[in-house]
Amino acid sequence: MFRKKEDQFSVLLQKISENLVEATNYFADYTLKDENGVQEFAAKMKEYEHTGDSFVHEIIHDLNKVFITPIEREDILALAMHMDDVLDGLESTSAMFEMYSLTASDDYMDQFVGAIQKAVIEMDAAIKLIVQKKLPQIRRHAIKVKDYESQCDDILRVSIKELFDTETNPIQLIKYKEIYEEFEEVADYCQNVANTFEAIIMKNA
Repeated sequence: MFRKKEDQFSVLLQKISENLVEATNYFADYTLKDENGVQEFAAKMKEYEHTGDSFVHEIIHDLNKVFITPIEREDILALAMHMDDVLDGLESTSAMFEMYSLTASDDYMDQFVGAIQKAVIEMDAAIKLIVQKKLPQIRRHAIKVKDYESQCDDILRVSIKELFDTETNPIQLIKYKEIYEEFEEVADYCQNVANTFEAIIMKNA
């Protein structure tokens, strides 16, 4: 499959993954304080998103030029697109913080981010294994990603219930509900990446 010298698809998949890890860590570590901080936060996430898009466009360009690929071209494209969806989702969430002028996260948001961050770390580990031709070993990472997605499902149910039980301001309720649901959608995108990993394993077993 992958030659000793890394082909351009290995390099680009790793770049997409590394950019996603960096963006997710930035998202998780950034401390919201005021409206200026939220604007800075959203602007930085937009930069990460633009970088990710450029790598995806490069992969699409190369796939249209190269006849032989290390794994099936649709799997390369699916991995690139699904990882890009995760980054797009995080960028969209940061934009919602700015749009709604939310200058602090709550405990549920922190739980979502923590689970997504761990899922992204597992995805990055799996990408490295694909590059190293260690396909059977990526299954454990795919399973962990799905576990973190399942955790986000649980967080969503609990957070929405508490929100409706305790929030008396209907505007605040709408804002928080939309952000909770956006985080859960990001987790779904992570699961799509995990599903692609498992498809690659089956095709190359």
